[in-house]
Amino acid sequence: MKIRATVEKGSDGLFSVYSDEHLGNSYFGGFGDSVAKAKEDFITSVKEAIEEQKAEGLEAPIFEDIQIEYMYDVPSFFNFFDYFNVSKFAEFAGVNESKMRAYKSGSAYPGEKTMTKICNAAHRMAAELSAFTL
Repeated sequence: MKIRATVEKGSDGLFSVYSDEHLGNSYFGGFGDSVAKAKEDFITSVKEAIEEQKAEGLEAPIFEDIQIEYMYDVPSFFNFFDYFNVSKFAEFAGVNESKMRAYKSGSAYPGEKTMTKICNAAHRMAAELSAFTL
């Protein structure tokens, strides 16, 4: 089973993880004051849905066989990957540093073109990191 989950920062400053996928009548969701806590809560909701299916005598997936794909908004991305230097990342992505800080805080939102730049930069960075050895 593959679950596509969206990670967002709310206007209240809390983070949520949710998905349109479900198991039986159980939908998945998580909340927290950090992305890590919201993801942990989300995973708990998936595990609870599996247990509910089993308790009802229905077929249920094995949790270890489930693949969760997370899609982040910009504030959530920088909250979870907090080891990124926002200024350096902005330079790497070709995005104005002060705008990137506003995107990180959630006080502004990037347009489609800027979002593409940010995603491409993150994917380039991942490719570069996976291609090196020590």
